[in-house]
Amino acid sequence: MSTFEIQKRTLSQVTVIEIFGELDAHTAPKLEEEFQQLIRQKNVQIIVNGSGLEYISSAGLGVFMAYIEDIRSHGGDIKISNLKPKVYNVFDLLGFPTLYDILDTENDALEQFQDNT
Repeated sequence: MSTFEIQKRTLSQVTVIEIFGELDAHTAPKLEEEFQQLIRQKNVQIIVNGSGLEYISSAGLGVFMAYIEDIRSHGGDIKISNLKPKVYNVFDLLGFPTLYDILDTENDALEQFQDNT
């Protein structure tokens, strides 16, 4: 069984989700539930900090794809930060940098939200 953990905190109007471990078919529902809850609460400015993410599968990537349009239709966005090189390569291979802002640091992502307000 893969290990996966989510920690959530708020910086001004932005929700930061830190993910740790392996995001795969077994753990993806946890992230789905988190996105659904944020949409219900209208907290749609989201930074996903992947500093603790060790592995992502296609199922994990699918969670991002499943919710981005819904979040953007509510006036929000998902920005991704702090990815390890091997995890970034998976995102890059599938063209995510053209769909998402993938930034080096959480602060860079936060600044982008603040610039857009």
